[in-house]
Amino acid sequence: FFFFKQKTAYEISACLVGSEMCIRDRLRSELLQISSKGGKAGEGFDVGKYGNARVCMIGFPSVGKSSLLSKLTTTQSEVASYEFTTLTCIPGVIQYNEAKIQLLDLPGIIEGAAEGLGRGRQVISTARGCDLILMVLEADKCEDQKRKLTREMEKMGVRLNKRAPQVQIKKTAGGGIKVMSNLRLTYLNDKNVRDILHEYKMFNAELTIREDCTEDDLIDVIEGNRKYIKCLYVYNKIDTISIEDIDELSRRTNT
Repeated sequence: FFFFKQKTAYEISACLVGSEMCIRDRLRSELLQISSKGGKAGEGFDVGKYGNARVCMIGFPSVGKSSLLSKLTTTQSEVASYEFTTLTCIPGVIQYNEAKIQLLDLPGIIEGAAEGLGRGRQVISTARGCDLILMVLEADKCEDQKRKLTREMEKMGVRLNKRAPQVQIKKTAGGGIKVMSNLRLTYLNDKNVRDILHEYKMFNAELTIREDCTEDDLIDVIEGNRKYIKCLYVYNKIDTISIEDIDELSRRTNT
């Protein structure tokens, strides 16, 4: 009693906040910290696959993913004006004719997600196992958000709206590095191909290149763990931009 007597009414009410809100605040705080365990790329949220296909929504906090989930499915995901409303993966199901499509509402990610900030590694790891990604963007910030989110995904080995490079690498017992291609290469040549392969301790190999790929494409092939996933861009808060800008967005590829 003495403790509360020394407090203002506002402070008393703050002390009486329920345990559920206290836990929620702690979890939000943890989302902004780098995981001490590092978070391996393969550790996603433990949500079983369901239906004919799996689709997930990624985006920054408070861009409208939960609202979209509630509109498209019968699942009600918490919606609020503060960030990190969704603290874990919330699944829903879209019924389209005879098909059942699982839709995942993932927690918002921020810059540094690929390095372990927040639950970014879990979010992106879950996205790696999906058939389609919906990138939810704020219309007036879409270019900046798209660029940042794409960069975080690429750091975790996810390639959006790209196909695997048409490159084959066959290790040989000797003979050094041989590059074979029936087209003119503008980004690669014998020297930089050899230098890249040597970095990966490959000194004898035959490369068959069937498209004009870049050094980054070649590295992706060597690494062998990239995921190439189709992505659709969903624009929310369109009332913040002009009709002309809305029309321009609607005409973009994969929108």
